[in-house]
Amino acid sequence: MSSLDRTYQEDANIQKKRWIILIVLNLFTFMSTLDGSIVNIALPVLSKEMGLPIAQIEWVTTGYLMAICCFILFFGKLGDIAGKIRIFKIGTIIFIVGSLFCGLSHTLPLLIVSRVIQALGASMTMANSQGILTDIFPAKERGRALGLIGTFVSLGSIAGPSLGGIIISSLGWEYIFWVNVPIGLIAIVMGWKVLPADLIRVKAKIDVPGSSLFAVFIITLFAGLLLGQQAGYGNLWIIVLLAAALIALVWFIRAELNRPNGLVDLSLFKNPLFSVSILCGFLVFTANFCFNIIAPFYTQNMLNLSPSSAGFMMMLFPICMVIVAPLSGALSDKIGSELLTFAGLIVMVIAQFGLAWLHEGSSLVIVGVWIAMLGVGSGLFQSPNNSLIMSQVPRTQLGSAGSVNSLVRNVGMVVGITVATTILFHVMSVKAGHRVTGLVPGHPDIFLRGMHTVFITSASICLVAAVLTGWRMYQAKAGKQVKQPAAKH
Repeated sequence: MSSLDRTYQEDANIQKKRWIILIVLNLFTFMSTLDGSIVNIALPVLSKEMGLPIAQIEWVTTGYLMAICCFILFFGKLGDIAGKIRIFKIGTIIFIVGSLFCGLSHTLPLLIVSRVIQALGASMTMANSQGILTDIFPAKERGRALGLIGTFVSLGSIAGPSLGGIIISSLGWEYIFWVNVPIGLIAIVMGWKVLPADLIRVKAKIDVPGSSLFAVFIITLFAGLLLGQQAGYGNLWIIVLLAAALIALVWFIRAELNRPNGLVDLSLFKNPLFSVSILCGFLVFTANFCFNIIAPFYTQNMLNLSPSSAGFMMMLFPICMVIVAPLSGALSDKIGSELLTFAGLIVMVIAQFGLAWLHEGSSLVIVGVWIAMLGVGSGLFQSPNNSLIMSQVPRTQLGSAGSVNSLVRNVGMVVGITVATTILFHVMSVKAGHRVTGLVPGHPDIFLRGMHTVFITSASICLVAAVLTGWRMYQAKAGKQVKQPAAKH
């Protein structure tokens, strides 16, 4: 490892700019995660304009998230080798170019290609933002700064459908991508002025075999899951894809265990509290994206709300979350994170079961209450859980932990979409008596049956996370009780 004698914390000029640097990081964190979900509200519009069923048009969302999952570990490692700030800067430009192309793409193949370009830039910024922050912020402020990035990650992930609905109604679907261009250019100008040169670079080779195996795993897994919705999971080619994914995963893990400077440091997962926190974060993002993919169709097609009205209704989620998350993060410094994450998950379980009882004639007030509760629960959970994740690893592994956290978050989004649509289409098909991959005109009851099953499933996922968090809380208390008597001797 090569580095200069000074550090960012010792540079007074950089320390004066550290909060502006955090704003730049958060702007791209927000936009890159926002673009993972903002398209959801546009799916009904894109489906009508392009004359394609939901099962095909959802590749606009999943293609973006899949590409991020493929690239993010690679760019995290490349950031350590070539410089985290350099890779972050390049990523910001690629993301803006991809956003511009997305708005100009009026066919599905072109739109998916443009989304992959967007994802390439997004993964470069996501993989390195937490590492940059860790290097620049002093230890006493690092937790609060990481909590703010975590808040913007969650806010961007959840705010997409609500903001997208407002933009689509006012300007058109193209502008959900073009809105990134002026905001991104401002952030780029700010970033090039305040971001310092890289001080630390690791002398290592890029793990090409590991990167390739991981990309094969992600592509075959999610291609198999998503195509299985249309062809059925008994199809031979779908079975081959899923089997290939399993083989690639096993091969990847074996390769990484035998490689000293691999793509990801698997020793992180030897810490049970780190692993449980990562798993709970994955489950919550899975559950939230079940809501994200179903709610636009329920609000627009069942409640007959316009995209803008549906957007305002779904805005309750991020509004409640952005109010609660900073309070939860500050409170976790005083009383600890375990109780807050557990309380947040319990609130989410209640809200998800509430959503499972909605129907075609549900009161907008009741719908709003359940959506708001989901936002409150997520706000209570996210910041303390992110703090738990980053507090369980030494400083030398914070960059790797941040990349793993970002990867798991994005995998959770894709899994959430896949779980929601797979269950939705299966239940709808059973009730309709034939294969269904979209809304059935004149039969809202068919969609509602599928929706109820999806929300019961997502509530159960949150319940599993709550049980794991309860166990984590119990283990933490037991550990403290064991240490206290020992301290008296």
